[in-house]
Amino acid sequence: MEILLFSPEPVAIGTSVAKTQKTLEIPVDQQLLGKIITPLGSALYKTNPLPDFPESRPVEILPPGIDVREKIAEPMETGVSVVDMMVPLGMGQRALVIGDRKTGKTNFLLQTVLSQTERGTICVYAIIGKGISAIRHVEDFVAKNKLTEKVVIVAAKSTDSSGVIFLTPYTAMTVAEYFRDQGKNVLIILDDLSTHAKFYREISLLGKNFPGRNSYPGDIFYTHGRLIERAGNFKTKDGIFSITCLPVAETVEGDISGYIQTNLMSMTDGHIYFDKDLFAAGRRPAVNFFLSVTRVGRQTQNSVKSGISRELNNFLSLHEKTQSFVHFGAELSDAVRTTLEMGDKILEFFNQAPDETLPVNLQIMLFSLIWVGVWNNLSKDELRETIDKIIKAYKSSEVVKNTFADYLKNAVDFNALLGKVSTDSNKILEVIEAATMANTGDPNAGR
Repeated sequence: MEILLFSPEPVAIGTSVAKTQKTLEIPVDQQLLGKIITPLGSALYKTNPLPDFPESRPVEILPPGIDVREKIAEPMETGVSVVDMMVPLGMGQRALVIGDRKTGKTNFLLQTVLSQTERGTICVYAIIGKGISAIRHVEDFVAKNKLTEKVVIVAAKSTDSSGVIFLTPYTAMTVAEYFRDQGKNVLIILDDLSTHAKFYREISLLGKNFPGRNSYPGDIFYTHGRLIERAGNFKTKDGIFSITCLPVAETVEGDISGYIQTNLMSMTDGHIYFDKDLFAAGRRPAVNFFLSVTRVGRQTQNSVKSGISRELNNFLSLHEKTQSFVHFGAELSDAVRTTLEMGDKILEFFNQAPDETLPVNLQIMLFSLIWVGVWNNLSKDELRETIDKIIKAYKSSEVVKNTFADYLKNAVDFNALLGKVSTDSNKILEVIEAATMANTGDPNAGR
């Protein structure tokens, strides 16, 4: 018989062990919101213990069957324009976030948490076998943005036992299921499953299980599969509620063909790839939308959003080919120069501060104004200043929000929206200018 220890302390020979005839359970309650807990369901910091909760749930269950699942139909806004417009996600989707270390994955995940909590979603953030600094980073972000009433952090430190680290994502999923059953949409982040796989490999090798590819156990796919399948869009007694799952996988030197990475790709509904070369080139976030995939997110889009997505994909593919063509030293025609300039403006629009989220209505109207050529005469830096000014005006003025919402509400498709924006561009800019002057109190602001 083999026994998995949850304590980092060794057990002395001769210690008595007794079966409880029960599966491992953790206590769950609404009071978990704002707390940082261990995978065993206790408070991470002994100075802030949890009260006794009346309900407990097993950390491992069979994933729900197809009879209680619903089609993914609602979009999930991340607040990150390049993702929402190029790799859209749906509520209940499982989307892998993949890339090298230090390429901005955590910043993106925290932006998504910020965006979703503003819409009433409960967020469960699982930190799997990382240093205390990583835990503090997430904790500080939650406190700084006053998200404690909407977030639960399940954390296992790198110094914890392999058993506790292995348990982390299952505990987090159990917490997510509890809040789903309370009538809440839930976002769960599993950061990260490549580290989780390494600790499970360690447990399996110590248990003398026969090693397979890269010494990972043969059941590693099942181990992650039965976890990921617990997310989705579900029928509950209170209606339809979702668990959207964003597992994270780390790559080495941009290699997305690794064993664990490809396993996770095959069991999720798409992936968002963070490219180290784009990161080094200064793109923030460094999402490579050509190598990213969404399998169900597009079915949640309305006609305006799907039209934008289609237009952007076609144009940015042309922009990429044009850049390659220019590298050969070819002479630039007016058409090529126009394509390059518009592509550069769109990529500048996609650049976003790590602590900033953009509502989808704002994203669409900003892109439409760029696309109809309102700011063709602006340099890259001037465009950045203009975009930042509009973002501030939108977030501080109900008039701007309502104006943008009216344009989108009355547009039957993207072409209709473009026609209206092109005709009324001066009127739209006047509304933004008035909001900017009202915020600054300066009658000459923005002139």
